[in-house]
Amino acid sequence: MDGQGATADPQLQHFIEIESQKQRFQQLVHQMTEVCWEKCMDKPGPKLDSRTEVCFVNCVERFIDTSQFILNRLEQTQRSRGGFSEAISD
Repeated sequence: MDGQGATADPQLQHFIEIESQKQRFQQLVHQMTEVCWEKCMDKPGPKLDSRTEVCFVNCVERFIDTSQFILNRLEQTQRSRGGFSEAISD
């Protein structure tokens, strides 16, 4: 053995964290696309009319605002409870 025991390689941990963030981002984009498409797209055509375009812009902005609000609220909740990882290990 190399004497490190259960200590994981920091580069590997960083790589896994980055890949996990990419995956979460892709899931959010997919979810946002699905929600906004259902809400705004009445009849697909060769180009978007101005009403549909405005709907998509507003939908995406609200989706981002809502996602940010939820993340901020979760962070506040975690801080007030001493952290999510600590709560799991209890």
